[in-house]
Amino acid sequence: MNSTTDLRYVYAVTRPFDGLPPEGARGISGQPPRLVRHGDLVAVVDAVPAADFEEGPLKARLEDLDWLAGTARAHDAVVAALATVTCPVPLRLATVCRDDSGVRRLLEEGGERFERALDRLDGRMEWGVKVYAEEPAPPAEQASPRPAAGAGQARGSGRDYLRRRMEARRSREADWGRADALSRRLHAELSAQAEAAALHRPQDAKLSGVAGVNVLNAAYLVDRTRGQEFADLVHGYAEEGVQVRLTGPWVPYSFAGIGAEDEPPAGAATEPGDGTQTAVRP
Repeated sequence: MNSTTDLRYVYAVTRPFDGLPPEGARGISGQPPRLVRHGDLVAVVDAVPAADFEEGPLKARLEDLDWLAGTARAHDAVVAALATVTCPVPLRLATVCRDDSGVRRLLEEGGERFERALDRLDGRMEWGVKVYAEEPAPPAEQASPRPAAGAGQARGSGRDYLRRRMEARRSREADWGRADALSRRLHAELSAQAEAAALHRPQDAKLSGVAGVNVLNAAYLVDRTRGQEFADLVHGYAEEGVQVRLTGPWVPYSFAGIGAEDEPPAGAATEPGDGTQTAVRP
């Protein structure tokens, strides 16, 4: 790459740690990320071409779902590798600075907030919990009555079909009610056991690939030493017509906002998150 046209892509902020990012970690450029230190903080960065990551080209790139998915996977791979050796505060997808001086200004301006986030996340991981109300099978469609059939038989077939539709509707509403009640109990208990909790928008079935209606989509910040205890608690919840799914542990993307005024940052490609930061910082 021509260094005069490279920008600095920032994956995460950590406290200083011994050595380099884990061997084998590769960033968006295909090269190992490097460290930029300022005071008691370290930014983990990559050199990326301005032709792709300047504000204008980047906005166009973000419309390319294949490019976006590949970038998100590379972003998450670096953050996940960092989590094996230190506590990272992952930044939003496509957080870009003009040069190393811009990276140091980012650390300077956000220093206190990064420190608070590191205190909050150190020694903790994120677990995801989703609750789905299962969709009952639709009633079988009745074939149209044969012309030779009497009017009474046709009326009977129509009443049977409507009855099955009403039964299916009542079953679906009952499952939704059970799922909602279970979600409220589960979220209250898990929130009491976790360091923090975050509620996300329900996932569309087309994205999740799970049949049913997503009633609860939540994330919980849990001490590493209590991970198995937390998982066992989730697995203890069951209800007819309701699915409870546990994912994790993840790097705590949902809790990495560096200030109360911030939205949660972009998530890993595997589980949480969709945010982007398109402006290039000077």
